[in-house]
Amino acid sequence: MCIAIVFITLIILFRKDNNMQLYNTIKRKKEEFIPIRKENVGIYVCGPTVYDYPHIGHGRTYIAFDILVRYLRYKGYKVKYIVNITNIDDKIIQRGKETGKNPIEIAKEFEDIFHEDMIALNVRTPDYYPQVSKHIEDIINLIERLLKNGFAYERGGDVYYSIEKFKDYGKLSGQNVDDLIAGARVKKNARKKHPMDFTLWKKGKKNEISWPSPWGIGRPGWHIECSAMSMKYLGKSLDIHGGARDLIFPHHENEILQVESVTNNKFVKYWVHTGFLNVNGEKMSKSLGNFITIRDLLDKYTPEVFRFYISRAHYRSPINFSYEGIEDASKSLEKIVNAYKYLEDNLGKEGGSSNRLREKLENTKKDFFASLDDDLNTPEAFSTIFSFIRDIYKIDLSKERRQNIYDSKLFIDDVGDIFGIKLINKFTLKQINELEIISKSLGITSTGENNGEALLKGIIGLRSTFRSSKDYKTTDLIRKKLLKIGIILEDDEDNTVWKLKFNGL
Repeated sequence: MCIAIVFITLIILFRKDNNMQLYNTIKRKKEEFIPIRKENVGIYVCGPTVYDYPHIGHGRTYIAFDILVRYLRYKGYKVKYIVNITNIDDKIIQRGKETGKNPIEIAKEFEDIFHEDMIALNVRTPDYYPQVSKHIEDIINLIERLLKNGFAYERGGDVYYSIEKFKDYGKLSGQNVDDLIAGARVKKNARKKHPMDFTLWKKGKKNEISWPSPWGIGRPGWHIECSAMSMKYLGKSLDIHGGARDLIFPHHENEILQVESVTNNKFVKYWVHTGFLNVNGEKMSKSLGNFITIRDLLDKYTPEVFRFYISRAHYRSPINFSYEGIEDASKSLEKIVNAYKYLEDNLGKEGGSSNRLREKLENTKKDFFASLDDDLNTPEAFSTIFSFIRDIYKIDLSKERRQNIYDSKLFIDDVGDIFGIKLINKFTLKQINELEIISKSLGITSTGENNGEALLKGIIGLRSTFRSSKDYKTTDLIRKKLLKIGIILEDDEDNTVWKLKFNGL
């Protein structure tokens, strides 16, 4: 037992000794990742504003950070991961006016949907999902500190941050204040000292959700929320702060001002941002008809296919989503799944003495982890995996040491775990719904289980009865119905086995 513990400890230390580089937005270059508190890593990622169904752009961002967190934990770091929930916002209030519903109820409904979609995408739950509405006191306290330090001012129930008080405004985005004013239409506000001053606290309006404060009834501004919550859970300095790149300015820029104005400390060591996801070359928009929700996608494809599709692009690179692209990703992922199954099938066979596979495995692992350590270069990492797969099929596994096959399988297990991809065929939600319809059409009584395998087992069982009675017309009809939803049946004299087209189509 003691030897095993020492061995595991050495593996963890070895993993952390491999220098990891992350692209730091504020430095505009890759830097060696060295946490502030040795093995403890604090990560804060801006979460959703919950007023509508999460779309695949949200999926891209949270999958990317899920992979980063998984990999850091794999390397042995203790990660404290925070993703906030913005449940107070102009968009939520506007949705309430449009629907006649209470904004808090709207936010709760779509927050639940967001959590369900993240679970469906196999995104691990962060350590905390703090809600703005439950941190009003923390927000008010931070605003009071900004006022006390002379970085904010109050005007008729509104509180603003005074950007002229902060000497390095624009250091994250590279924006120049004068250029911003000259190049954009800055709405005039007589209460502001400077056109670019932003709101920390908004004076309450009639029939809008509000809270009491030292400046009267009102609600927090957007930027102050994340500053208050990140400090609440991770302290005055964070290792990593992230989000989609459209948050760099003004949101993340303004977060820096708010925190550093009261702490006199560097707020974030590494700023990490994901690239945009467009659909067919255009920004997603309901008016353009290219708005794809996560639920829409998971009706057609498994979470594994989407996660792999996202991972084939570098997290900082833009993705131009297309169904042709995700079909191609599905076929590529199937190669990994098949190779995994091939290794698994050969484990039970009598082994030989060859170490050819061992040599390929060690070289692959070295290249794979070097790729991930290079700013999480997932495309290059997968390139090493596909090279390894080609090597696997060139080697006669019957002559290979069984331990080499087992370790190769374990390595691909690790790859799947880091990327959050389960290396088994899974049913899509659409397939499960179709299986329920087929079951009911055949008069099969529900057992209460609506998972794909239970439903399919009942259908195949009834089909076997038709086969025994030589009702081949019905057996063929069932086969065709299943094939139409991507389930292939193969009969021999005594049994029927099934397999899936990987994407379920």
